[in-house]
Amino acid sequence: MGKEKQVSLSVHNIIKTYPGVIALKDISVDFYEGEVHGLMGENGAGKSTLMKVISGVIEADKGCFYIGDEKFEKITPHQASDKGLRIIHQELNLIPTLSVTENIFMGRFLGNGITVKFSEMRSRAQELFDEMGVTVNPDALVEDLTVAQMQLVEIAKAVSQEVKVLIMDEPTSPLTQNEVELLFKLIRRLKKKGVTIIYISHRLSEIFELTDRITVMRDGEKVITEETKNLDREKLINLMVGRTLKETYPPRNVKPRGELLRVEHLYGNGLEDINFTLNKGEILGLAGLVGAGRTELVRLIFGADKTESGKIYFEGKEITIGNPDQAVKHGIALIPEDRKLHGIILELSIKENLALPNYRMISGRGMVSKNKENSLVKAQIDRLRIKTPSPNQLVKNLSGGNQQKVVIGKWLAGKARVLIFDEPTRGIDVGAKQEIYQLMNELTEQGISIIMVSSEMEELMGMSDRILVLREGKISGALDRKKDEFSQENIMDFASMN
Repeated sequence: MGKEKQVSLSVHNIIKTYPGVIALKDISVDFYEGEVHGLMGENGAGKSTLMKVISGVIEADKGCFYIGDEKFEKITPHQASDKGLRIIHQELNLIPTLSVTENIFMGRFLGNGITVKFSEMRSRAQELFDEMGVTVNPDALVEDLTVAQMQLVEIAKAVSQEVKVLIMDEPTSPLTQNEVELLFKLIRRLKKKGVTIIYISHRLSEIFELTDRITVMRDGEKVITEETKNLDREKLINLMVGRTLKETYPPRNVKPRGELLRVEHLYGNGLEDINFTLNKGEILGLAGLVGAGRTELVRLIFGADKTESGKIYFEGKEITIGNPDQAVKHGIALIPEDRKLHGIILELSIKENLALPNYRMISGRGMVSKNKENSLVKAQIDRLRIKTPSPNQLVKNLSGGNQQKVVIGKWLAGKARVLIFDEPTRGIDVGAKQEIYQLMNELTEQGISIIMVSSEMEELMGMSDRILVLREGKISGALDRKKDEFSQENIMDFASMN
C-alpha cells in the first residue's frame, strides 16, 4: 500500500454572498501536501473569492477550513501567512523603488529592533535564489527587473517564510516560453519539498502539464474534483462552461479587400527597415520571440514611441503620426497588452470609460450632451454584448473579457478603422476568448482591419489571414493562410536564429 496522502488545506461548506449574488455555494475541497492542484473556471466562477476567503482577504458567511489540523471560520492575512499560506496575485505586490532584498523581507527585517542586519538579509536572499535555481540580483531595484524576475521575487518572499500552501494566480501570463519553463521547474522543486501548489490558469496546456488534480468551479459551485489524468481538453472545457465549444477559432470567411495601411522603411524603437501592408477587413498577425520587436512596432504605428525615419500611408495618402492623438484622429487605435494599466480606468464606470476619449464627438460649446453620451454608451454595450447590469457599473468589477470589450468599445465609438490588439486574450477565460474571437471576425466583416500581436501560436494561426514574423527588430518572414503556409515549425524557423 502506498503512503496515505496528507491534507494540507481542507475547505468545508464555504458560503459567501453579496447583495443579490451567491458568490460561493457550499464549497468543500481538500488539497494535498506535495501536489499541484489546478483551480479552473470561467471568470466569475468563484475561484478568486474562494482564495480570498482562505487567505483572509474576505470573510465567509458560513463554513470553515483547516490549515493542517487547525480549524478556522475566519482568518486574517497575517495569520494565514504565519500558518504558511501564501498567495501570488496576478497583479504583483512589490514596491518598485526598493531593492529585491528589501521586498523579500518587507515587514520582518532581520535585526535587533534598533539596527537592521542588511548584509545578513542580502545573503539569505542570495541563498533563496540559489536554492530556487534562478538568477536575480538581490541588490537590484524591483523597478529595473523584468516581469518574470518580479514573479521570482514574489516566490522567494513566499519560500523565505517556509511556505506550506502556495496559491498562484495566472503566474505565466507575462512570461516568455523560456521563463515559463523556468517557473515550471521551480514549481516541481517546491512540490518535491511537500509544498501544496494551488494553480489558477486559463491556459489549458499548462494545467494538463503541471497538475495532479483539478477542481472545476462554475457559477460559485464546485462542479468536480478529479485527477488530471482522467480528463481531456474537451471534457474540461465542457465542465467549465457548461456547454460544448466545438470550435476554438471561428472560421475566417472575410475576404480582405484593398490596401488600407502601408508602412515603408520604418526605423526606430529598435526596429530596422520595416515594410508591410494591411488590407481592409484583414487580420494581420505579428509573431516573434519576446524582444523581437512586436510591441515596439505597434507602439510606433500608434505614435506611443517616436520613429526615426520611414513613411506610413493610410488609404494611399502619407500621414504623420507623432503621438497617439494623431493616430486616433487617423482612425488607428491600440488595445494594449496590460489593459488594466494602459487601456481602462478601473475606478471609473463603463459609461465614463467609453465616453472619455470621445468627448469631442458628444460635446458642443464646452458642454457634454447627455443624450449623445447615453446613445454612444448604449450603442457600444449593445454592439459588443458587454455583460453588465448598468452602464454605471465600475469597470474593475467586470470580468476580464468584458473589460477587454470596454477597451475595444471606446475606440469603436470614435470610428476607429485599424485596431491593434496586443495579446488580445491575455487573462481571459476560455468562454470569453471565443467571444473576443467572434467579435474580431465581426469587426473585419464591417471593414475594420486588425493587427494582432500574440505569444500564442495557435491563436495567431487560428485567427490571422497573414502572419509577419519578427526577429531582432526586423521582419524575417511572412506566412499566408491561403497558401497553407501556417505551421508552428514555419513560425519558429523565422523567429529563431536557426
